[in-house]
Amino acid sequence: MVRSMTGYGRGELAYEDMTVTVELRSVNNRYLDCTVKMPRSYIFAEDAMKAKVQAGIGRGKVDVFVTVTHAGGDDMTVTVNEALARNYIAALSQLRALGGETIRFDYEVTDLARFPDVLTVEKKEEDAEQMKERLLASLDLAIADFNAMREKEGARLAEDILGRAAAIETMVGRVEERSPQTVAEYRAKLEARMQEVLQNTQIDESRILTEAAIFADKVAVDEETVRLRSHISQLRDLLAGGGAVGRKLDFLIQEFNREANTIGSKCSDLDVTRTVVDIKAEIEKIREQVQNLE
Repeated sequence: MVRSMTGYGRGELAYEDMTVTVELRSVNNRYLDCTVKMPRSYIFAEDAMKAKVQAGIGRGKVDVFVTVTHAGGDDMTVTVNEALARNYIAALSQLRALGGETIRFDYEVTDLARFPDVLTVEKKEEDAEQMKERLLASLDLAIADFNAMREKEGARLAEDILGRAAAIETMVGRVEERSPQTVAEYRAKLEARMQEVLQNTQIDESRILTEAAIFADKVAVDEETVRLRSHISQLRDLLAGGGAVGRKLDFLIQEFNREANTIGSKCSDLDVTRTVVDIKAEIEKIREQVQNLE
């Protein structure tokens, strides 16, 4: 199945101490360009996350967003600086002794806790390997969701492309049907002109046949229409095969254009010219859609 280059995916896993959320967003790009935006404390997992994106996504500009939410402050620890606390208590006792009975000497534990550096709040040290596994697990879910959305959009694009390819095939049939008629019409016009010029003189039939043959050779588009049909068949095969076919299709559409331009340059017939214009319009619409495929 073919995939669109644009899409969005989200993966979230909840643990006892945290929730890990990974989001993917992409737009069209010639190559794969992956950017990971995450808290600096988890930067150690960036390369592994990029490698997983590269394994699951062919091309496009992909932005990865990581959010980690800890449950109820479980990621923080509070420690008591016991030595410093004893020093504060000793200092308070010394102050009371200096003041004697004139100083009121009573305080709460919370009063002591307010002194600088008695309590220290620090972030818990996390297991880096475990954290990497959690980030990658959420990324797996995000990529699966992301690819599902891209496949759905890719199917819509493929349907549109195939419809336009069928329209081109029908128009190629009209060109093939009309091309021999242009030669017959040219021969009739040539004979009429020669009769007008020569009047009663006998017309050289071989000369007419020769001129008609030269004209037929000049305007023959059999090779071009056969190649166009072959390109249409190849386009269908590529879409049916699925995978990252965007670049191959982009090249193939250039070949479509080349054959259409050649047909247009060979034919002076108005009906064929109009049909070629319609063919090129459909080719351009296919090209625009192909630009969106991975």
